[in-house]
Amino acid sequence: MAAAARAADTDPHIPVLLRPLLAAVAPVAGLWIDGTLGAGGYTRGLLEAGADKVIGIDRDPLALELAEGWASEYGGRVELVQTTFSHMDEVAEAADGVVLDLGVSSMQLDRAERGFSFMKDGPLDMRMSQAGATAADLVNTAPEEALADILYLYGEERASRRIARAIVRAREAEPIARTLHLAEIVERCLPRSKPGQAHPATRSFQALRIAVNDEYAELVAGLDAAERVLRPGGRLAVVTFHSIEDRIVKRFLQMKSDSGGGGSRHAPAEAARAPQFTLASRKAIGPDAEETARNPRARSAKLRVARRTDAPAVPADRAALGMPQLRRGT
Repeated sequence: MAAAARAADTDPHIPVLLRPLLAAVAPVAGLWIDGTLGAGGYTRGLLEAGADKVIGIDRDPLALELAEGWASEYGGRVELVQTTFSHMDEVAEAADGVVLDLGVSSMQLDRAERGFSFMKDGPLDMRMSQAGATAADLVNTAPEEALADILYLYGEERASRRIARAIVRAREAEPIARTLHLAEIVERCLPRSKPGQAHPATRSFQALRIAVNDEYAELVAGLDAAERVLRPGGRLAVVTFHSIEDRIVKRFLQMKSDSGGGGSRHAPAEAARAPQFTLASRKAIGPDAEETARNPRARSAKLRVARRTDAPAVPADRAALGMPQLRRGT
């Protein structure tokens, strides 16, 4: 644990909630899957804490390229795989643990050419895999109503219709191809932020990033994949950064840890079923004051941990998870 703490302190991309995560899943041993490799903070933390091997998965080829530089330090204990974490059960089996960090990687935000940041000018891209349609494609072609739905449902942006209308007006004059151009359009639609408040474009950029990368559908598919790949007794740890993600993870684990058999006395009795997980705690774990002071990005983070049972894996009821649903054709 001490070695993991030193790794976290010296790494420029600080892995959020690493210490409480390692404490919640201790003892760490066997095969682990880091489904969101990023800069490798969780992978290195798990290895230092005692994991025999970690399979680091990322859809971003840059993450894997950069990882090659440090992964060799651990010999054959690190395996790097480019894929989405929803396919983790295709690259491993009988894992002792799965870790998912659903935040955007610092290295993605820090590189203006990736187009994730509203604070740096760059091409309006936002693709984690660096393949497929970009945020610019979405912003410049989607109908106004579809844009408004994405901003509201994925970013919880109350001014979604106003912003969507402004985007459509602006793109009629010229294509919206740069991050700062879009950020300026959004800023003009909203009151000036007060000191300490989030940037006005935060929710809009979040929503577009989620849409470009289909992140909510990937999350649900990834939770199902984790259930399939974990051996009985294996641990699942998920770190979220905003309310919609946390709601999906919370409901998934609640549903999967409920044995059924209850219900209303006026309704037909529901057959009892074996739960697929047991919860480490019903409450999410948040950062302490020390971590928040050291890493402001951790302020909104929540960690949820559960242990796999020996019950057969069953696909989650997506309608019950609270995943935002865009209208057909959006």
